[in-house]
Amino acid sequence: MDFKVSIIVPSYNQAQYLGEALQSVLHQTYLNWECIIVDDGSQDKTKEVAELFISKDPRFKYFYQENRGLSSARNFGIDKSVGSILLPLDADDKISGDYIEKALKVLQDDPSIKVVYCEAEKFGKESGLWELETFSLFNLSRMNMIFCSALFRRVEWERVGGFDENMKYGWEDWEFWISILKNGGDVKKLDFVGFYYRITDNNMHRRISRDQYTYLFEYLSVKHADFFVRYFGSFHAMNQDLQKKENEMSAILKSEKFVINLFCKTFFGFSLFNKKRL
Repeated sequence: MDFKVSIIVPSYNQAQYLGEALQSVLHQTYLNWECIIVDDGSQDKTKEVAELFISKDPRFKYFYQENRGLSSARNFGIDKSVGSILLPLDADDKISGDYIEKALKVLQDDPSIKVVYCEAEKFGKESGLWELETFSLFNLSRMNMIFCSALFRRVEWERVGGFDENMKYGWEDWEFWISILKNGGDVKKLDFVGFYYRITDNNMHRRISRDQYTYLFEYLSVKHADFFVRYFGSFHAMNQDLQKKENEMSAILKSEKFVINLFCKTFFGFSLFNKKRL
């Protein structure tokens, strides 16, 4: 069966990178795709870059909306698409030419698999392999280890109501993976580099405020309370465990032995109390 893949590329003032992202789409060895470019209220030449690629290949399509953020732009693009398989791609990133072909084969061969992704490499201001934690639901309860450019089925996006537009300060990918995976389904990570994550000054220095951080965690904790309780235990147990760790650390820091030992290791390179005696 020849699945149609819809690649969703939101862009907000990223015209300088958009061409590289779209060129990586154009180079796909798998041919049955469409690429939905969503201009999220840009004030640069995003439209001109998109039109250049549309003139090259009608599989590219351009849509504009007033600026509403990344989750909204992805949902808007998916609404305009027709593929049964979805692949988000940020406008400043790239994929390898064989990524879709290899990932799609996994989804075709095994209906139990909900998400397929691959090894990732950084480029731009930094380079090298992007070391990601091994996927498990336990690990997912603590952090996100699946970048946005994974392939998944449209029915999963529909089932959970799309990307949550309340995640307006970030972490929308983490919330989405929790939504579609917390009640079952397998994940496959391919053993090759198929995704390239651009490091820029913006994402190197981007920080969310304490209030934004608190908002996101409180929102996640309420929406997915069942998931976090399953892997952390009850909130009462979580609080007790945290209090125990704080008490233990406080006792260690007050320990004269700890302070002397830390001083010796820092300034003289050995541990006074664990030094082997000849």
